[in-house]
Amino acid sequence: MTQTEKQKTVTALREYVERYPSQNKAAASLGVASSTVGAMLKGNHELISEEMWRNIAKRVGATPGSQGWRIVETTAFTEIQAALGDAQAYGNVRWVTGDAGCGKTTAARCYAAEHPEVFTVLCDEDMRKSDFVREIARQVGLKTGGMRLREMLEGTTGYLMQLEAPLLIFDEGDKLNDNVFHYFINIYNRLEGRCGIVFLSTGYIERRLERGVAAGKKGYAEIYSRIGRKYFTLEPTGAADVTAVCNANGLSGAGDVSAVVRESADSDYDLRVVRREIHRRKRMNAARREERGERGEREERLREEREEIAGSGI
Repeated sequence: MTQTEKQKTVTALREYVERYPSQNKAAASLGVASSTVGAMLKGNHELISEEMWRNIAKRVGATPGSQGWRIVETTAFTEIQAALGDAQAYGNVRWVTGDAGCGKTTAARCYAAEHPEVFTVLCDEDMRKSDFVREIARQVGLKTGGMRLREMLEGTTGYLMQLEAPLLIFDEGDKLNDNVFHYFINIYNRLEGRCGIVFLSTGYIERRLERGVAAGKKGYAEIYSRIGRKYFTLEPTGAADVTAVCNANGLSGAGDVSAVVRESADSDYDLRVVRREIHRRKRMNAARREERGERGEREERLREEREEIAGSGI
């Protein structure tokens, strides 16, 4: 990593630490020693490996690929922020559904960065119950070494209940397998009304829950009841959102913007596709400018040579 990238990582790390009651808890949530975090913040960087820098940068949202990219408050972004704010303020449980690539993860990350006591868990289909609870514990800054599952659960939920307005965000919640899915009921029962809980996923969860409830699968009716038997469905991303993203990120030419809108339309305006297209267009434009500059330099040299020849009388 360059020094500039390291400095941006330190800035992001300092903001990350401020979200926790102590540096120790922030370090625990990152899975690193508190001394490592302290060394980074104090500028003692000599003994910190490049691998550790990259790991911390990724966890605090300061990866090189994210630098220079401006987040736009699209329709979905605004709706997610409102849903998260409501859940945190009133201890509600919500399941937010939206198309893949509409910006759910980005909106949640931005909300967590701007509000205290917000913890995001990235769900995975390979998670076991112990993995699930341990990841929640890690996010809130608790060390779980040597703990059994029930001890981790009681320690984590007990800590969350001590906070003023905690919020748990489960990103890609539809990926959880049935065993973990059902175990969520234990977490809910302990935190009901004391902690906001929001699941983010695609609309696939609606079909999964409906099939599970209809088939009488264990836990599905309980989960459906606990999310209020309804979903917070996001408005689809549209051409206007794509245009706003283009303009905010330095692509303002009408032809370029129209091209990005057309390319992304086939993917239902997936913002990942939009970002790649904006990058590609900007690279193409830069290459054209460089080519025009080189052509202009060649023409200028030829003109000077002609003038020199004419002046010599040859």
